[in-house]
Amino acid sequence: MTQNSEPLNWGDVMNNEEKPVEAAQEAAPQGDLIEEAQTIVAEAAEAMEESSELDAEALAAAAAEALSKAKAEAAEWQDKYVRLHAEWDTYRRRTNEQRAAEKQRATEKLVTNLLPVLDDFERTISYAEANGETGLLDGVRAVSNKLIDTLKKDGVEILDPVGQPLNALEHQAVAVVDDPEQFEETVAQVYQKGYKMGSKVLRSAMVTVTTGGPKRPKEEQADEE
Repeated sequence: MTQNSEPLNWGDVMNNEEKPVEAAQEAAPQGDLIEEAQTIVAEAAEAMEESSELDAEALAAAAAEALSKAKAEAAEWQDKYVRLHAEWDTYRRRTNEQRAAEKQRATEKLVTNLLPVLDDFERTISYAEANGETGLLDGVRAVSNKLIDTLKKDGVEILDPVGQPLNALEHQAVAVVDDPEQFEETVAQVYQKGYKMGSKVLRSAMVTVTTGGPKRPKEEQADEE
């Protein structure tokens, strides 16, 4: 590479606004050297720009990948926590329900098995009353009362609805009797008592109901409901 013997007149180059490159080439005795230098500078600038863009893009891509991975892991752990919490609540609720249901079934089975015994007690008491066995009557009545009290402590409710309105959910009407002095469908007699625990009727009461009387007032029906 040879050096230019004459200095380049940069004033002329800069004053030519329309074609500064052509003016520089014309003003320089060694235009090829200037063109070569410009090419080298342009290539160097382009290489630096590409290198900077690559570094920035690589850094941005790495940061985005790390952020996406962190978000995915956080979402995964959050999902695991929510599912674990929901499963625990479901397990605890089901366990409590199963325990309550098993306890109620055990008590219901006991009460159901004891119902014939209660019936036998009542038959014995009725027989003793009719035949004057006072001593036997007192003993049997005492045992019957004790058994009934035991069942009541376990939540048993005896359905003996004499004089009450007929309740289709708790009473089973087996006959009707004419009684114009009573409201229509009033329980006149209980053939067999019923039993319930909580809201569940273990056995409906077998009853007779009146007919031929006046309709029960709506206000009284609402109060009873």
